[in-house]
Order: sequence, then structure tokens, then C-alpha cells
Amino acid sequence: MTLEELSTVIVRALKEYGSRTGINIEAPRELVVERPRDRNHGDWSTNVALQTAKKVGLAPRELAAALAGIINSAEGIESCDVGGPGFINITLAASVAGRVAAEVVAAGSDYGRGTSMFGHVVNMEFVSANPTGPLHLGHTRWAALGDAIARLLVFAGAQVTSEYYINDAGTQMNVFGDSVLARMRGREIPEGGYPGEYISEIAEKIESAEPALVDAPDDRILDEVRQRAYELQLNDIKKTLIEFDVRFDVWFSEKSLHDSGALESAVTRLREQGHVFDRGGAVWLRTTDFTDDKDRVLIRSDGAPTYFAADAAYYLNKKDRGYDRKIYLLGADHHGYVGRLKAIASAAGDDANRNIEILIGQLINVNGAKLSKRAGNIIELRDLVRWLGRDALRYSLARIPADSPLTLDPEVLRSASNENPVYYVQYAHARACGVDRRAAEAGITTDAFKASALNDPTESALLAALADFPRVVAQAAEIREPHRLARYLESLASLFHKWYSACRVTPTGDEVPGTVHSARLMLDRATAQVLANGLNLLGVGAPENM
Repeated sequence: MTLEELSTVIVRALKEYGSRTGINIEAPRELVVERPRDRNHGDWSTNVALQTAKKVGLAPRELAAALAGIINSAEGIESCDVGGPGFINITLAASVAGRVAAEVVAAGSDYGRGTSMFGHVVNMEFVSANPTGPLHLGHTRWAALGDAIARLLVFAGAQVTSEYYINDAGTQMNVFGDSVLARMRGREIPEGGYPGEYISEIAEKIESAEPALVDAPDDRILDEVRQRAYELQLNDIKKTLIEFDVRFDVWFSEKSLHDSGALESAVTRLREQGHVFDRGGAVWLRTTDFTDDKDRVLIRSDGAPTYFAADAAYYLNKKDRGYDRKIYLLGADHHGYVGRLKAIASAAGDDANRNIEILIGQLINVNGAKLSKRAGNIIELRDLVRWLGRDALRYSLARIPADSPLTLDPEVLRSASNENPVYYVQYAHARACGVDRRAAEAGITTDAFKASALNDPTESALLAALADFPRVVAQAAEIREPHRLARYLESLASLFHKWYSACRVTPTGDEVPGTVHSARLMLDRATAQVLANGLNLLGVGAPENM
């Protein structure tokens, strides 16, 4: 019995009670049905009596008792009782609870896919590092979390575009080009330029590809050097992200906003909305109308647009492309952007509480990580991936809330022990696959599957967890918290390991394979499937051997 089916049983009980008593009783808009913390209290618990008792003039426990009696008579319910101030605790019959194993196996990689986010058209912008150097530790967290959130949203039914905003306009690009040209000429990097061996590597690649540039005057080749250096560095960023298994649907150029006239158009549109004013020769957006701490300059008195103008044009571009939800994932040093971005949304006529969402990620550090000689005074993302492993790094970044500072311990992440969370979960999947292989050798199939055979306490707990997977995925997607899925997987792995110790899938001694073995094989496969589905949503592999 799924959560949706049980919710229907509860709503029907409310209607039946109302019909019996003549009391007009309506189901709450948000019916709460959840897993009790103490499994001795049943498979599910609902506070529906507490939600509705006051409206019908009854004591919560009195209403709960009446509803429990009706629910208890429904097909598939083993028992139903009242606890605390009026909670209804529900235990499913083994023959019903066990069906979830077959449902998981039948659904396969689609198990847990839902519709809670259906209709949401989302633009997810994350990472968006300047194309003037390699990706580093500071970009790592949002690369992992942004991709996991996008995967979760898609799995929950949303239409999602993952987008990388390329900051390829402005002073930093000129400084970048100057730095590469200096290395091509054998000169020192100019003051304020970009250090690191990667600048020399880019210079060498440009010289190798275009020998004619070597002897040409600086002023004739600077633009071409800057463009070639930009393309090489952006390609390096893309390769690093692919190595981290992060792929973007759109790579959006800031320069395109400048070249297309989008900035001027944005100012005009916002002026038409009544939020732009002129002062001191500059053009301003009155963001204080929308709780920002001060008004913001769009166009300086010398006619040069600000970064804020590009932010406004970019937001309007997303709006014009039909994205109802725009999610920005920003680093810990971007708290000041929250108010101004929400002000842009409001000035554009959007609902700043619905159409735009800004997530701020806290800093991370890695014990013992070495600075990159190639890139200068940073820790490169590619070095972390090759040192710690992609799976360990992505899982570790996903299992901690984004707004919490994080320190990674390489000794733990590289260890094959239960202290390593990703190893613990992946080992559960590999163990389940091993059980499946041994069952095949013993001639056991799921053809004789009978749900009622799964009646061991460890099986009941494992089945309950498997049934909870769709809810966990939906919640993690709706509140943008992949760590909830990671912690669920660790709990599921723990329940599986306990079941593995208590129940055998393959017969022992002279025991003849029977219904119970077939049922347990189904449960084993269901667990492996859910572990694989969950790990995939986090961008982590599910090995079959370890």
C-alpha cells in the first residue's frame, strides 16, 4: 500500500464517520501521514484527528478512536490504534506491506519518480565561475549540490534547465588576456594579473596553434589572444565538470547581453515599470522599494553599465525564455546579492517569493589538501576528484546541508570502512548484487514471490523504508535539500545490513528453496534498486562489486 493509497483510506474514513454521525467533516487540505519515530507504533501515523477535531467539536482522542475503528476494517490494515493526544497509528498487513518489493522491482529506475513538481519550469544557475582560471575548491560544493538538486527536481516532475553563466565580459577578461600575452612574450605577469603555470600552458597552446602570432605586434593580436585564451580556459572548465559528472544544458555568455543590446533594453523595460530614475548623470534602479538596503546604479555617469545592469538583463532574459522559477546557487561571499536580485525580480513584475530563489552555500575545506602548483594559490577541483574519488567527493558534499560549513577528512573518504558514508551505502548495493548472484547460482527466482512471506521484523522495517523513498525524493526536491536523500540512503543501508544478518536468501544445508527465498530475493533486488536510484540522483555510482 502506497502513501497515496493509505491517504485515500484515511479520507474515506473521515467521510464514512461524517455519514454515520451526520457531522459535516472535511479532510484537511494537507493531510499529514508520516513514519513514526518508534517503529513499535506501527508503519504509519497520522494526526488527522488533531487537525479536524476542533472543527467538529470533538476531543481529538474521541475522534481518533472512531476513525481508527473504521480504518482498521479497511483491506490491507493489520491493526490501528490511538496514541498520545490523538495520533492514529497504523500497521499494514504483511501481505500488503510486502507488495512494495515487487512494485520497486517492476518500476526499476523509475521507482520514486513523481509529479509533485510537475508544471514547474525551472532555470538552475550554478557554478558560473569566471573563465579566467581552473575550477577550484570554492566551486566544488555548488557543482555537486547544484547538479543533485537539478536531478531531484527532474525526478519530481519539473522541467529543468541547468545553466552556467559565463562571466566573459568586463575588466577580468582584459586582465586575463594581458596575462597570457605577457607569457607569450616572456614577460612577467602584469600587476593584478593571473598567476599560475596554467597561464603559461595556455600561451604555449596558442603559439603552437598560431605561430604567426608570435612575432606580431601586441596591439594587433591582443584581441585574438584574449579570445583564444578564453576558449581554451572555458574548454578546460567544461572538461573538469564532465570529470565530476556535472553537465549543463546551457552555457550563457554575459558578453552576449552586451553585444545584443539586452542591457539597454532591460533599462528601458524597468523604466516603463516605474522603477528607474536618473540622478547625478547616472541611471538608477529604485531597489529600496523592494526592501533592498540601497538603490542600485544601472548605468554610471560615464555611460558604462554596471554588473548590476547585466544581472538585471540576465534575469529578464530568463523570464523571457519562459522560466517560471529561477534558482540561483551562490557562494558564501554573495549574501549581499540576495536583496538586489529579489529587487530585480520585483521590479520586473515577478513575485520575489515565488519566481526567484537564491541559495547560499557555506565554505568547505579539505584537511591536507595541497595547493595547485599549476593554478597558483588554489586547490583545483580536478585534483580533488583524482585524489579523493568522484563518488566520495560528491556524496560527502551532498550529505551536509548547504548552509553548514564543511570540513572533509581525506583519510575517511579514502577508507574502505563503515566510517566512510559513501562506502557504507555503496557496499550495501554491492552486497545486494552479490546476494542476487548467489541466488541465481542456487536456482532461486522471484517466480514464486508471495508478499506475506516477508514477515520478519527486519523485513518489515526494510519494506517500510523502501515505501518511503518516493516521499523522501519529493521532499528533497521541493525544499532543495539533497542531504535528506543521502541520510535516507545511509538509513536504508543500515536496515539492509541488519536484514542481511537476520535473513538468508539462499537455503542452508538440506533446506529446499521455497516461497520465503523467492520473496527475500525480491526484497533484495528492491533494495538494490532503491539504493541505485538514490545514488544516481546524487551523481554517485552504484557498484555491483567492491
